Amino acid sequence: MDSPLVPVATMQHDNNSEDRSFGFETRMLHAGHIPDATTGSRAVPIYQTTSYVFESADNAAQLFDLKQYGNIYTRINNPTTAVFEERMASLEGGAGAVATASGMAAQLTAMMTLLEPGDEVVASQHLYGGTRTQFVHTFRKLGIKAHFVDPDDFDAWEAAITPSTRVLYGEIIGNPQGSVLDVGRLAVLAKAHYLPLVVDNTFATPYLCCPLSFGANVVLHSATKFLGGHGNSIGGVIVESGEFDYSHYRAIAAPSASYHNLRFYDTFGHHAFLMKARMETLRDTGACLSPFNAFLLVQGLETLALRMQRHVDNAMAVASFLQNHPKVDWVAYPGLAGSPYHALAREYLPKGAGSVFSFGLFAPQGKARALGKAFIEALSLFSHLANVGDARSLVIHPASTTHQQLSDEELNESGVGPGMVRLSVGLETLDDLLWDLDQALHVI
Repeated sequence: MDSPLVPVATMQHDNNSEDRSFGFETRMLHAGHIPDATTGSRAVPIYQTTSYVFESADNAAQLFDLKQYGNIYTRINNPTTAVFEERMASLEGGAGAVATASGMAAQLTAMMTLLEPGDEVVASQHLYGGTRTQFVHTFRKLGIKAHFVDPDDFDAWEAAITPSTRVLYGEIIGNPQGSVLDVGRLAVLAKAHYLPLVVDNTFATPYLCCPLSFGANVVLHSATKFLGGHGNSIGGVIVESGEFDYSHYRAIAAPSASYHNLRFYDTFGHHAFLMKARMETLRDTGACLSPFNAFLLVQGLETLALRMQRHVDNAMAVASFLQNHPKVDWVAYPGLAGSPYHALAREYLPKGAGSVFSFGLFAPQGKARALGKAFIEALSLFSHLANVGDARSLVIHPASTTHQQLSDEELNESGVGPGMVRLSVGLETLDDLLWDLDQALHVI
């Protein structure tokens, strides 16, 4: 995997580090952090503070006027959070990052930075249910309209773009359908219409895919999932490429009334989106990441490559087992050769197609929901809860939980059937996972 240079400040005892491109595993351990100069602490400290003493009255004025960069208030930035942000920017190959209180907050922060009342979004139909709800109902309150299209139908993407369209949006691995977004092709379409492409990379993480390297402009994560990896902290993060030309993009280039008509693009160049997201949207919504959660997420990043490889190895074995089980009707995992997304998975996810996927049970007409419930209640190792990306294996019935707020029509468009079961395959001993699934399938 190609990787950006890690700043020399993040590495020690290497006079030539500016000339070296460090590997993924090295950057997940070192990027963005200098060992504490005062105490020598090797671990990232938790700066559990709300605010910071200014050097002088002039220094304070320059910070608030965006003429100098530094810490003002933890709602805007924090040294512990900054390590997480810089490390994520390094792993994704971006120009920088902004951390938020949750994945939904990251999504809303990014979109509110890019959009204004009257604007429109064209998005994949294969989205997390909460995302679709935010795009339909919350956006309506903001005067923004979202159009949803089949992610595989590029004629539909093209047809949905209007003069009011400002963003194209999709998930690298659709939740819970297991579809794989053709990021490169969609990036070409976005560029042709002078639109930024925003991609949710939660299910892949930068270990499996870096959408920015395929032409995406903004990457989002629910850091709650695989980045943290242990189901103990909520967080989100936005990473931006720094390569989109916002000079004629109204939401970024126009004068900012809250900063005496400062023009973010003219002032900050390729950091304009990130600065506006932090200094306006994050500042005003207050959806900041806590320093303690940032610390926990940094701990998660330090084992990301090891965990993700085990996740995808286990997931592939579980998917193959279910595919051949007599009580399973279908399995939607792009790592399987029979998947319609297998070729895209090999292109964009060569190390593995993630560890979250869905399958359906053989069920008589009208019995799918009941059998799905019985199956879930018969499991022993798989925890029934509303999350993915935990070290432990998880299971859920999307139609009655994560996507229950959608209408029948929206469920059908999203590809979520009444009998669909979603698994998030964890790090347990593989034979134990297969045993648990098999005994639950025999119970039903």
